[in-house]
Amino acid sequence: MSYEAEFAATLWLYGPGGWHFVTVPEAYAPSVAYAFGRTPVEAEVDGHAWKTSVWHEKSGRTIMAVPKAARGAKGDGDEVRVRLGFAVV
Repeated sequence: MSYEAEFAATLWLYGPGGWHFVTVPEAYAPSVAYAFGRTPVEAEVDGHAWKTSVWHEKSGRTIMAVPKAARGAKGDGDEVRVRLGFAVV
């Protein structure tokens, strides 16, 4: 069985290395976490799809890295459309 979530999110930049992330709203965050608080997902951002993982932080927030190929010219503070699919165990 798979679960799909679709939502708008704001890109945010982490550190000097240029990693961009989105925060997954709590209502759409998967409850199943594997090693290191990760859950595999099929992600789509603004029409670009790839396989990745979302990370569950100790703070309770769930985040997902968004690579340059998915975000295009967008960056810190820009809004993107996110779709997530993952297996429900």
